Amino acid sequence: MKYIALLVTALLLFAACGGGNHDYAPKPRGFYRIEFPKKEYQEYTAGCPYTFTYPKYAVIEPDKKAGAKPCWVNMQFPQFKATLHLSYQPVTSKKEFNELVEDARTFAFKHTVKATSIDEGVIHYADKKVYGIYYTIDGNAASSAQFFLTDSTRNYIRGALYFNSEPRLDSIQPVLNFIKQDVAVMIKSFKWR
Repeated sequence: MKYIALLVTALLLFAACGGGNHDYAPKPRGFYRIEFPKKEYQEYTAGCPYTFTYPKYAVIEPDKKAGAKPCWVNMQFPQFKATLHLSYQPVTSKKEFNELVEDARTFAFKHTVKATSIDEGVIHYADKKVYGIYYTIDGNAASSAQFFLTDSTRNYIRGALYFNSEPRLDSIQPVLNFIKQDVAVMIKSFKWR
């Protein structure tokens, strides 16, 4: 009886393991489907010494953090959990201007630890007196895009794009590319008052 039970168990195990030619392959890792809104823009004119065009699906609100100054705003992209922080500073001297430009460079290069590369692009719209530098930060850095704009005499604004999630470039790349297009439109439309 003992041998019959052992034989039946062995036959059942053998049948379960070899009973068919099923190929098993693990399912590929899935990603969320991203619905991108239609690119539509509107003008930002809120009593600050600058204006620009920004997307209709973004929300601009004053910066509410301690130490925020007038005309510091956050452009929120709620659908993508991203924020473009814009901080305006009037320029009162050449020394202050140089310090602001150096601060922008320092803030961008603080991401060197996680970045795979940091590229600088010159912004030059002489007809509108808009000049600056755009920092493209590649890799798993906290901020993927930073820039500053100035008229080189009286006005200065710095922008930094952050996502409200752990920085993993492979996950945010499609959204980052989408928002960078909006940042480019904003910079090209930027005007001092």
